[in-house]
Amino acid sequence: MLVLCKRKAKWRALLCLSAAVMICSPVQQAAAAAFAPATQSGSSSTGTADVAAARKELYEQMSAATGIPWFRFAAIDQYERTIAKKKSGTKVPLKSRLTGIQIPAPVWAGPLNPDQEDMSPDSIRFFGGMGHDGSGDGLADPDNDADLLYSIARHLLKYGTSANDFSIAVWEYYHNGRAAQRVGQFAKLYEYFGRLDLAGSAFPLPISNSYSYRSTWGTGRSWGGARIHEGTDLFAPHGMPVRSTCFGIVETKGWNRYGGWRIGIRDIENRYHYYAHLSGYDKSVGRGDIVTPGQQIGWVGSSGYGNPGTQGKFPPHLHYGIYRDRGITEWAFDPYPLLKQWENQEYRARKNKKNK
Repeated sequence: MLVLCKRKAKWRALLCLSAAVMICSPVQQAAAAAFAPATQSGSSSTGTADVAAARKELYEQMSAATGIPWFRFAAIDQYERTIAKKKSGTKVPLKSRLTGIQIPAPVWAGPLNPDQEDMSPDSIRFFGGMGHDGSGDGLADPDNDADLLYSIARHLLKYGTSANDFSIAVWEYYHNGRAAQRVGQFAKLYEYFGRLDLAGSAFPLPISNSYSYRSTWGTGRSWGGARIHEGTDLFAPHGMPVRSTCFGIVETKGWNRYGGWRIGIRDIENRYHYYAHLSGYDKSVGRGDIVTPGQQIGWVGSSGYGNPGTQGKFPPHLHYGIYRDRGITEWAFDPYPLLKQWENQEYRARKNKKNK
């Protein structure tokens, strides 16, 4: 028992020391500067990079203090950002904060705590709240990044340290299977690439003059029943390569009654990229695999609207759709502006390369 208490004391001391270093470090100072209004051209992108560096430093320091891999903190933080959660009792994150995590007041202070703004670790613990002091200042402040991440760490460690334990802990916090899946996907992406910036993009077809597309968002569709068109059709020769538009993880793959041979990819912004009517898949791509922008995932076809393998009921084309998950609902939005942006970026990159 004495040995266990000594270990806990040592762990606590390490955490407080880590938090103190974090608060006083040049990285934290860079983050504060990055949140200040931009005063000159180009400072916005520099500020974003500074914030990302400071955020990753925060994850790594909390990882060193708790033994939880940094990418798990990053995954939870990113999921919180993408769902823009507005639960009862949550506040708008302070601009000076690095994380986007929001823990509702009843969860932080305890559901029966008469003071829902309580910051006393002792009374919070008495009322069964989740809040802990991670910075060593004697307060459990829900607006303090170190306190927030340490409280998340304490919750995760109750279930263990394996990947499966992590999934269970996330489910127990959100009580939402989709949330557990998303956080697990984000953690896998961050672990694989080893960085936070996964914002690259590519046009879904090789840039050429052999395809055509226009905005058809919301137009009526009769195949398979009356509905609106939730995507953009890119008409192209049968067998033209289809490429991933993003860094992401393959979430779905297989036959769909309407989409035929289709594949779905989830990116780090919690957007689901849907490719339908393929003639086949690249053999190197399977469910759970990680893909990069421009990577070949299949070929243009005319599959769908019938039993598995049905082809040729319409001209070859790629149906590309994109959906955003907000935690409870997932909704489609018009991909056409993004397609034009990605296409123009590749044209400019090709032109710049030729001019060098």
